[in-house]
Amino acid sequence: MGYMDNTGSRAGRCVTLAELGPGETGVVNRIDGEAALKRRLNALGMVKGIEISLEHTAPMGDPRAYTLMGYQLSLRNEDARKIVLQDVPRDDK
Repeated sequence: MGYMDNTGSRAGRCVTLAELGPGETGVVNRIDGEAALKRRLNALGMVKGIEISLEHTAPMGDPRAYTLMGYQLSLRNEDARKIVLQDVPRDDK
């Protein structure tokens, strides 16, 4: 299931968007990198607190398509590594 720690817990571990596995969801915590990238991603709705999930990966692994706010956004892995996520707790019922 992606990025579990050695206790099997996913709570609280920050990962980058590039580390999400297929169908996994995270919440945007911050965007690292240059101001132009931050402005572009903010204009597309990539702001702190937004849920985002990995939908598709290109055959060679780059770019990848993510879903947020009801639309799909394709990002290069280089940019996805600059987006830090806070893990979303899951109900295991």
